[in-house]
Parts: sequence; structure tokens; C-alpha cells
Amino acid sequence: MQNIFLVAQIVLAVIITAFVLLQAQGSGLGSTWGGGGETFHTRRGVEKVIFTATIVAIILFAGVSIVSLM
Repeated sequence: MQNIFLVAQIVLAVIITAFVLLQAQGSGLGSTWGGGGETFHTRRGVEKVIFTATIVAIILFAGVSIVSLM
């Protein structure tokens, strides 16, 4: 049973990493030191779906991590 949780954590970690990398399209090195934050951007379409899926994957990862401790 412990192996199932371990595999689930690994799979969810890879999925979360992929989703975060897909979202990081507009945050270049210039915005690190204060530039690039002048516009407001609303998420629409696929970007909103990826954002929501990232949140769901993080919640699932946290849940699996807590359950695997018991």
C-alpha cells in the first residue's frame, strides 16, 4: 500500500512540474528585478484550465502525502 502512495506522489510531482513550466511563459528574467509587472492579465481558455489543474494537482499531492504518513 505504501508503494502505491509513493508512485502517486512521483506521478503528481511530475504533473505539477509540467503544469508550472507551462504557466511560466511570461515571467522572464527581466521581471525578477522589478520590470514587466505593468499590465494586468486575466487567465482565459487553456491557460485558466492549466492554472486550475495545477491547483487540483497540488491539493491531491498534499492529500496523498498526508495519507501516506498514516
